[in-house]
Amino acid sequence: MIYCKELLVKIKLTKATLYDIENMQKLVAPEVETGIILARSSDEIATNIRSYILAKEEGAIVGFCALHIHTPFLAEIRSLVVKEDRRGMGVGQSLIAKAIEDAQNLGIKKVLTLTYQQQFFEKLGFIEIPKESIPEHKIWADCIKCKHFPICNEVSLIKTL
Repeated sequence: MIYCKELLVKIKLTKATLYDIENMQKLVAPEVETGIILARSSDEIATNIRSYILAKEEGAIVGFCALHIHTPFLAEIRSLVVKEDRRGMGVGQSLIAKAIEDAQNLGIKKVLTLTYQQQFFEKLGFIEIPKESIPEHKIWADCIKCKHFPICNEVSLIKTL
């Protein structure tokens, strides 16, 4: 349980279940529409459900992210979203901290992210890296589906654990 700053709100971090997919899709829909977050089908989320961490307030999803494993030493934090009225309260930081804890427990050495929120991740110890250094299979599996591909303004960042 975490307490968000500026509000006396209790946020519980939990693993996602298949029953959460519909509400996850509703929360992320505006960010997908603007192209901030890559669209993922409900089937794709279901296939990767074990990688998702939810932030819930009184049972309602107020944020989530996924820890996607690329190699035995590299994972990616992706699909980070926080409900608009809960942004700036520590929900995103808590989700990232939990994802990093999970990565460490798995033996992951580095965590990657591609984001438009560079300063947010830098505050959490991530450093910018050239996009050319990210795994090629990431580009062909995910980036190619993005409406901004190949002209992308996202920044690649990495954190060594």
